[in-house]
Amino acid sequence: MSRRRALGAVVAGLVLLLVAGATLSAGWRDDRPAPGTSAPAAAPADPLAQAISTAQDRLAELPGDWTTWAQLGAAYVEQARVTADPSYYGRAEGALQQSLALRPEGNEPALTGLGALANARHDFRAAADLAGRALDVNPFSAAALGVLVDARHQLGDHAGATEALGRMLELQPGVASFTRASYDAELRGDDPAAVTALEQALDLAATPSDEAFCRTQLGALAFSTGDLAEAERQFTAGLAVRPGDAGLLLGQSRVLAARGDEGAAVETYRSLVAARPLPEHLVEYGEYLLSLGREAEAREQFAVVGTIRALFADSGVRDDLGVALFEADHGDPAAAVAAAEAEFAGRQNPDAHDALAWALHSAGRDAEALVHAQAATALGGAPALFLYHRGVIEAALGQTDRARATLTGVLDTQPTFSAWHAPRAQALLDSLGGPL
Repeated sequence: MSRRRALGAVVAGLVLLLVAGATLSAGWRDDRPAPGTSAPAAAPADPLAQAISTAQDRLAELPGDWTTWAQLGAAYVEQARVTADPSYYGRAEGALQQSLALRPEGNEPALTGLGALANARHDFRAAADLAGRALDVNPFSAAALGVLVDARHQLGDHAGATEALGRMLELQPGVASFTRASYDAELRGDDPAAVTALEQALDLAATPSDEAFCRTQLGALAFSTGDLAEAERQFTAGLAVRPGDAGLLLGQSRVLAARGDEGAAVETYRSLVAARPLPEHLVEYGEYLLSLGREAEAREQFAVVGTIRALFADSGVRDDLGVALFEADHGDPAAAVAAAEAEFAGRQNPDAHDALAWALHSAGRDAEALVHAQAATALGGAPALFLYHRGVIEAALGQTDRARATLTGVLDTQPTFSAWHAPRAQALLDSLGGPL
């Protein structure tokens, strides 16, 4: 999974902290020790779980509190992301709909929460519509603008996303807005601006979760440019404040794999999929095992992917893009094309173009594939995987010099972009006559 796709998925959680924000984080109960006394020592509570518990307690006493229902729903969406437990999506929808039932008009927090839920379920058109409705109620909602930014980027409306981001930055220049600014800059190929925005976000990070997120993305950006030392520094610093964080474990796994530390990489990937068994994590771990020649173990990981996807589908989460890429690489080309076309029907952003290009290539339809591969890499900030896909398609069409140039650029910038695909990129480049 590309850094961009990961950031686009994860950054939505920061908006949910805005939705669930002030009231949940502060709580309604005064748990401070009385003057002159000291609080008993205790392990730090997980802020999100604590927020959910506090909201549930309040609703047990005040079931008609529409604001708290909206905040609880937003917190459930974030909990689904953090735990990879799709059952929280259903709970989120129930809480948010209860908020709307209690206050059908003028309920910006519930509309924003439902928009964030729609983004999480990959229903980006619904998310954009809900965010627009929320902004009709409250044009100054930074949280609703964040939902709109995410939805517009995923729909391929990058100019519209940048416009909404500008308003969000004016209203609330914090972690949620600066991390989106980083994503926006990276899409345009402006990595220095992306790093600057993340550093601004890191300076404002007030919680271990926020710091871990910022360092995850800084590390991923460094990894995408081949700077393994900086990537490792960011991931290590992040794990120091938030041990076991899934994003940081993923980054650490990639660095270890890139350095050839097979034992440590396998162990870290294993920890990742145990903590957060998302399909993309299982696929990446399986591909790493394949790169080591451990095919039976890889197939064990792949066998779980379908089951996990079914659980998410039961909770309303579509992953046609992930299905398309997996089937193109490891399964059925016809299924890959069907999934990619379904994804592309819903959005025409670079990720969808890339998935359709790769699926069409797997089905031997390279002339059609090239159009989408070019669109996927047109913005200037294309991930190495997208460029690799384009290079393979160019080679399949006999465009040898173009393929050599594309693959040379990929491997010069990020020679270890994927444990599974990078060796194939190098082998193909060698077969075409070497670097150009």
